[in-house]
Amino acid sequence: MHVFEKNSNIFNLLSDAVSEGILVINRDKIIVATNSRTDEMFGYEKNELKGSLLNILIPKSYHAEHENHINKYYKRKGRRRMAQGRNLFGVRKTGEEFPLEVGLNPFTLYDNTYVMALILDVTDRRLKEQEISHLAQILDESLNEIYVFDAQTLRFTNVNYGAQKNTGYSMAEFKELTPLDLKPEITATEFRKLLEPIANKNGKKVKFDTIHRRKDGTTYPVEVHMQSSIKGKENMVVAIILDITERLDYTQKLEIKVEERTKQLKNALVKERDLNELKTKFLSLVSHEFKTPLSGILTSATLVGKYTDAGQQEKRDKHLNTIKGEVRHLNNILNDFLSIERLETGKEIYRLTEFSLSKVVNEVIYNANMILKSGQKIDYPQNIDDVSIYQDEKIVTLALTNILYNALKYSPEDTEIELKVDLYADKVVFHVIDQGIGIPHDDQKHIFERYYRAENVLLTQGTGIGLNIVKGHLENLGGAIRFKSEENKGSTFTVEFPLKNTVKKKRDQKST
Repeated sequence: MHVFEKNSNIFNLLSDAVSEGILVINRDKIIVATNSRTDEMFGYEKNELKGSLLNILIPKSYHAEHENHINKYYKRKGRRRMAQGRNLFGVRKTGEEFPLEVGLNPFTLYDNTYVMALILDVTDRRLKEQEISHLAQILDESLNEIYVFDAQTLRFTNVNYGAQKNTGYSMAEFKELTPLDLKPEITATEFRKLLEPIANKNGKKVKFDTIHRRKDGTTYPVEVHMQSSIKGKENMVVAIILDITERLDYTQKLEIKVEERTKQLKNALVKERDLNELKTKFLSLVSHEFKTPLSGILTSATLVGKYTDAGQQEKRDKHLNTIKGEVRHLNNILNDFLSIERLETGKEIYRLTEFSLSKVVNEVIYNANMILKSGQKIDYPQNIDDVSIYQDEKIVTLALTNILYNALKYSPEDTEIELKVDLYADKVVFHVIDQGIGIPHDDQKHIFERYYRAENVLLTQGTGIGLNIVKGHLENLGGAIRFKSEENKGSTFTVEFPLKNTVKKKRDQKST
């Protein structure tokens, strides 16, 4: 140590002039000299480290490893960085560990061997390196595609993992490609024109949507963001690519949803308009259909009062029957309106029972005979005697009454209306065949619409709701109604009722 004591002034003068820490140890790994930067770096006072073993500056966990490195170094003397390629750590007087770099320089003085270590505290550098490394890792692992390419040659110089994964190209393959290989819809001239706004390096960015093509030939929509960058003396372009497949799918779905909602709104407006038209038709219908029978009732009631003589009973009966018929007609209209309300609100209750089919048919025909025109005749079915079916008797009666009354109303005098019944195990089918005026072809598609009346019957009394009601009941019961018609030749209406049980005959039941 006396060697450094003799030259301490020169050593201190030279060592304190440099920014690195300087530490000198002898062959026994004893510290023989330090400069002020080393004392400050490790937190010691001036000359406090002299005479101490080097291990005082090394974390305990590194002592054994460091001893081996020192011994190997002495065997292979030469200037070099200690533990090159690995992280080194020192320990301050406070016990705090910190990263450092060490350059070793051996020398001999007065036949004594020493090693001078140049020490750098690289704490800040390591933090920045970690930040840069982390940032690079984030960019490389980003799901977005990130490309760097030369602004002149357009050759890729770097591509992140996200781009390699999305496109299917390796980094080696990208080195031979340009952005044009990924953009089938853009020519070289068009692409360079897109680069013009960022050519002067004014901080501007370029953004556009296009199509990217993968290695396997498949394509996907992307949003491209490009800006200029400088690498040394080279002009580079950084491009960040966003896969917008999901966004476009969402936009398309949103557009479809908006279109659906718009369509629903239009339909609602149409329904509201139709409802207003129905209300108008209803008021007109009520006014017309109620006014005619009420006028007949009023006229007949007035005339009945004039026939006071005993011999005028026949005339009184005629007007009383007229009153009864008109009242029955009004009652039927009101029942139809009530039936519509129950159908629309789902309040209609069906009661399935077993009943005699001939009984229902006889009642319907008996009532229909009240409105027969001169020479009209109803052909009665012959195959329903003693037949019982399981169905809603009220609805069967309603359906038969409606189509039979229509056949009579729209058929001329001296014609025959045929009622046929087909019996099956699972259903009963009624056919009402007339030789009436028929239904015009253009009106046939509307015939079951509420309040609708064909062009050729507008002057004939009727509400236009009977068939609509029958169809509603049949659909609720699982049945059906259909027709065939030819104008001026007649119509055939067919009504089907499903049967819960097989058609039965009373005599068969008696035999069992």
